[in-house]
Amino acid sequence: MNDQTLPTHFNSFAEFYPYYLSEHQNRTCRRLHLIGSLLVLALLFGTIATAQWQWLWLLPVVGYGFAWVGHFFFEHNKPATFKHPLYSFIGDWVMAKDLLTGKIPL
Repeated sequence: MNDQTLPTHFNSFAEFYPYYLSEHQNRTCRRLHLIGSLLVLALLFGTIATAQWQWLWLLPVVGYGFAWVGHFFFEHNKPATFKHPLYSFIGDWVMAKDLLTGKIPL
């Protein structure tokens, strides 16, 4: 999609997700998203298991850090998070599931 055909408003996540996927066509970008998401889960469970709550601040750094490296250096676009934060957050987890189940090529 080029900037002139990008939708600016979405009425549902179902409307948003195809756009979200179009912003993640680069395989390395998708892989970095997945790595970040899996590290977020590991960090979250590790924090809960050890009750080391001070590590919670790292969750967005790890999750968004990997994703943004993918966008800025491989996909060469701006993350959807900037304009659609909630749908983008949901999209990260749906795409992670789709990558792990083989629905989207890893």
